[in-house]
Amino acid sequence: MIHMSRLVGIFLLSCYSCVALATEDLLVPVDMTPIRVSQHAYYVPGGTGVATDNYGFISNAAFVVTADGVVVFDTLGTPSLGAQLLATIRSVSDAPIKRIYISHYHADHMYGNQAFAGTGAEIVASDGAKRYLEGEVAQQRLAERRLSLSPWVNENTLIVPPDRYLQQEERFTLGGVTIRVVDVGSAHSEGDLALFVETDGVLFSGDIIFQDRIPFLGTSNSAEWLAVLDEMERADVAVIVPGHGRAAENPGKIVSLTKNYLAYVRASMQQAVADWVPFDEAYEATDWGDFIEYPAFLEANRRNAYGIYLSLEQESLRSQ
Repeated sequence: MIHMSRLVGIFLLSCYSCVALATEDLLVPVDMTPIRVSQHAYYVPGGTGVATDNYGFISNAAFVVTADGVVVFDTLGTPSLGAQLLATIRSVSDAPIKRIYISHYHADHMYGNQAFAGTGAEIVASDGAKRYLEGEVAQQRLAERRLSLSPWVNENTLIVPPDRYLQQEERFTLGGVTIRVVDVGSAHSEGDLALFVETDGVLFSGDIIFQDRIPFLGTSNSAEWLAVLDEMERADVAVIVPGHGRAAENPGKIVSLTKNYLAYVRASMQQAVADWVPFDEAYEATDWGDFIEYPAFLEANRRNAYGIYLSLEQESLRSQ
């Protein structure tokens, strides 16, 4: 006969497990040690894999610590990771979190918004993010992640929209640190933000720059993206923290993988579209040797090439 106290214990344990799975407090077994890149700027580096690798921790998030408050850049890909990011920030500073800038509204950068609900921070995103949030893809992606990243993304995971949309740019000083945030337009996503810590010379690029892995192109505007990369390549900065991969002190070097890859895919597919070559034939005929060894090549490259092929077809039709 099972003792009543044991039955109660089993019941409470099962109830606790259900609650735990429903909250952002579900512990994530990943290392989120903050890396300090300047006097005020830190980032936490995600893994180099695809969206569901490393418990969803495959992108970077960053934060700026000042005497009067903290500014956060991206909140990662699950509410649990967002909670761990918040704890990481609190291990560095107990100053109030003033603003959260979301580089773009892709799942791996903003599902962690939910964990910051009690901080009182204002969430800001590019004006272009409205198009993503108002479309069908946002809810389709959430449904997919509830399966592919369960239990870290589950039925209690919500898409937390911005409190404010940014058009063009804003510049402010907090605790003696001057920060400039720029809406760089529709490049990697429907709307991308970059944040520059002017006082320290540190640029948070979001997914305009990928390091250590093949970029994810999705429905990007490759021509606009290349134009933004040209500007970042010439930027007078001390450190660039990309959306994926390690930070670097040499802007030209860190920009090169994303720029070279994007330009190569675009040029290859542009020639195919001009010659009326079917995509499958064009893809097989293209030499991918310079990129094949990078993480996420097998998962992302064919999809990237096809997306650019379709976009170039549309560009060709509009020019006629």
